[in-house]
Amino acid sequence: MYGRPADGSEGPPEGGATATESRPSRSEGAPVPAEAEGLDPLAQLQAELASAQNEKAEWHDRFLRKAAEFDNYRKRTEKEKAETAALARSAVLLELLPILDACARAQESLAAAPGNDVLGRYREGVELLYKQLSNTLAKLGVAPIEALGERFDPNRHEALIREENPRYPENTVIEVLREGYLYKDRLLRPAQVKVAVQPRKQDS
Repeated sequence: MYGRPADGSEGPPEGGATATESRPSRSEGAPVPAEAEGLDPLAQLQAELASAQNEKAEWHDRFLRKAAEFDNYRKRTEKEKAETAALARSAVLLELLPILDACARAQESLAAAPGNDVLGRYREGVELLYKQLSNTLAKLGVAPIEALGERFDPNRHEALIREENPRYPENTVIEVLREGYLYKDRLLRPAQVKVAVQPRKQDS
């Protein structure tokens, strides 16, 4: 049996712990069980699941947006590359058109010249060169612009002369001074033309 302390309070036995020391302490910030807070564990799991599903939907939406942006960027880049290549080919084809013009003028001059064997062979050579060059340009997508007898189109025709002519409707192309060409529906060179206009009425 233990003796009482002088103040009358009962002290713990030697080596024993006080009531306060024997109770385990809870560290700050430690998770509190749902049961301790009065929460339904099933409701808490459902809330966490809903939050995860919302986050998943958000990331999925972001992925779709980025995929669409990348697809648009790819299409835009491919279009720009195609346009750059078309412009480069157009520049080369444009340099060949004066050669075609020269062959056409040579054919016209030789056709009006007096016939002999030398000029005949020369004319055949020019005609063959013109035909081969025309066929090559056609295979590459170059096509002449229809102008004679057509209504003047400023997007395809270049009017060098306007002539009063009552026999034709207003703004009708009555003569082609230089052939125009398209390259795959793209204007390569406008046709230089003569356009008919109606005579002005004389003031009485």
